[in-house]
Amino acid sequence: MKKYRGAFIKNDREIACLREANRMVANILDAIGDAIAPGVPTMRFEELARDMCAQYAVRPAFLGYCGYPFALCCSVNEQVVHGFPSTRLLEEGDIVSCDMGVIYEGFVGDAARTFAVGEVSEEAQKLMQVTEQSLYVGIEQARAGNDVYEIGAAVQAFVESHGFGVVRRFVGHGVGAKMHEKPEVPNFKPGIPGMPLQNGMVIAIEPMVTAGSYEVDILEDKWTAVTRDRKLAAHYEHSVAITPSGPQILSISDRGLRRPEV
Repeated sequence: MKKYRGAFIKNDREIACLREANRMVANILDAIGDAIAPGVPTMRFEELARDMCAQYAVRPAFLGYCGYPFALCCSVNEQVVHGFPSTRLLEEGDIVSCDMGVIYEGFVGDAARTFAVGEVSEEAQKLMQVTEQSLYVGIEQARAGNDVYEIGAAVQAFVESHGFGVVRRFVGHGVGAKMHEKPEVPNFKPGIPGMPLQNGMVIAIEPMVTAGSYEVDILEDKWTAVTRDRKLAAHYEHSVAITPSGPQILSISDRGLRRPEV
């Protein structure tokens, strides 16, 4: 890897390692999605994630990171991100966001999705759809020569046009040999110039969208972020390589990419 203004530029071999790490993450998220149902404890998804990491002979990227005690972030309803898996049983109508990472050959895969638990409300369904769509709106801006903040500007405009809020406290990031590299990738427009994107950068784009205020609180566990007004939140994330042919999504499972219409 070589540095460009603090951001690491990856070569073809390094991007191949990142692609494989992200494939594993996407497969784990597929398996979690298959297991989600009313009455299932969220700890079941942690067990599933760890079992699949063992099968792949990879290390969970989140486990122990800055003291985080689990392999999986599992956030239900008003929980935005960094929720702990637990004995909590999912209920019909819940939505649950799962954020997963692995380390393969020294490189990090990182992706997230939000899942419906049975039949959900129209508001929850719309929130999930808009959040997922906003991710792809942002990915379209992930091109060499664009300012990194153009990603967030596109996400924010799309989300707010549908009446939802964009969380400011947490942002996307570069990803490579470390889970959090430069540049930061906000889901909103900071109002100042950002870093120009270059071919070979790999970034994690991860809009976190709320049904109400974008303000969040951190619970007593020092990790779980919840919406301040306790309204619903959704979270989607892909790791994306900046290439001469445009943005390439790396976090694609063996089932392929289910890309929503925007």
